[in-house]
Amino acid sequence: MRGREETDSETSGWVSTARRWAEYLLALLGGNIVYLAIEPQLPTPFRHRMFQVDLGLALDFLICVALYGLIRLVRGSDDRHA
Repeated sequence: MRGREETDSETSGWVSTARRWAEYLLALLGGNIVYLAIEPQLPTPFRHRMFQVDLGLALDFLICVALYGLIRLVRGSDDRHA
């Protein structure tokens, strides 16, 4: 029979994995929304063209990474205060 500590650690592991995937999803969706909102104002080289690796794709990726970092920073400060 499993001990309570082992069961709690398995459940908390699943929750942290689900939370991490939710953070990934939020960063990707939010980053793409931000990029699409600013794309019309960007210079032509920074606009993404379909099916091409270009500066627009790199900028979109960097926005998503920055948003993910911001989410982790905010979540980390929440975890320390709880």
